[in-house]
Amino acid sequence: MKTDRNKLHELGWSVIGASIAILAALWFVGDGHSPFLLASLGGSTVFLFVLTETEAAQPRALFGGHLGGALIGIVAYKFLGDAMWVSALAVVATMVFMVLTRTVHPPAGANPLFMVYNHAGMSVLFKPVIMGVGALFLVALFWSRVRPGISYPVNWKR
Repeated sequence: MKTDRNKLHELGWSVIGASIAILAALWFVGDGHSPFLLASLGGSTVFLFVLTETEAAQPRALFGGHLGGALIGIVAYKFLGDAMWVSALAVVATMVFMVLTRTVHPPAGANPLFMVYNHAGMSVLFKPVIMGVGALFLVALFWSRVRPGISYPVNWKR
């Protein structure tokens, strides 16, 4: 019974932190109707506030995965167009990039799809990618100082 109470307590902290983080990210990213509303930020929120200690939630993976995936999608569209095979190639290239650079962040695997589908330009790397991911990161960093028993990041280089 005590374990269930502890889990509910931890979940409550996660819910509050995640709510603040995703609202901040969405506020920074734009009006909510933009084709570049980065849906992958929702997945990143789960990693940062529920799977906090995993390698995929650490800053290297969070920023590297999102930026790498978005850049690969943009370059794929610019050089190869927007055919379905280009989207597939961009996702697979992102997967390979994340594994080779140790920046595996599963939600970021969706970024190349958004970039190809929406014909993204390089400016998208700043907004929504850096601004959205940065907002999530800053709230997670602050929240881990407030929330008992959790320290984020676990490792800056991991």
